[in-house]
Amino acid sequence: MARIEPIPWDELSPEARAMLEEGVASGMYTTPVPMQIIAYSSVALRAMHDQYRATFRKGLLEPRLVELLRLHSAQKGACEPCSASRKDDSVSEDDVACLIDPDPDRFTPREYRALAFFDLLADDHHAIGDDTFRWLGEEFSPAEIVELGYLCATNLGGHRFMHTLGIFADSQPLVAFDPSEVDRSRVPSDAR
Repeated sequence: MARIEPIPWDELSPEARAMLEEGVASGMYTTPVPMQIIAYSSVALRAMHDQYRATFRKGLLEPRLVELLRLHSAQKGACEPCSASRKDDSVSEDDVACLIDPDPDRFTPREYRALAFFDLLADDHHAIGDDTFRWLGEEFSPAEIVELGYLCATNLGGHRFMHTLGIFADSQPLVAFDPSEVDRSRVPSDAR
């Protein structure tokens, strides 16, 4: 069980259940469990769901490249549920196995450069400079570079956070479900 116990399905608000049902039906969510934790904050749930819905199977970058980035980020962030899910059939298990240390001979130039950019952003964003953008510009339009950066940044933070939650841990939750904790702040409303 995760560190924060997921809100039981029947305890979710109708709006949260509708978002999760939509996400599962569309293929955005392989499992709703992570979002059942995010649902403790309806603001965070709405923001994550809307962001993912706005980019899922949309945009300028090809679906295979987006899926490779998502999986590479999940592996790097040790996000177990995201590492296990598959959202594009063009990515083989051999591809996934090669994402830990991407080989330029295995991936297209666009895929390899996108994965390398992700690694720079994750490991040493100060190393990203003019030469990096020139190198990306050989394969990507400016709009694609912006989309690539946005997807890398949102995946990176999201997967690292999901890892900290320990979604599929074998231990009891550290924070048990309590319906009074949904959308509750411990800061008095007049101080916010």
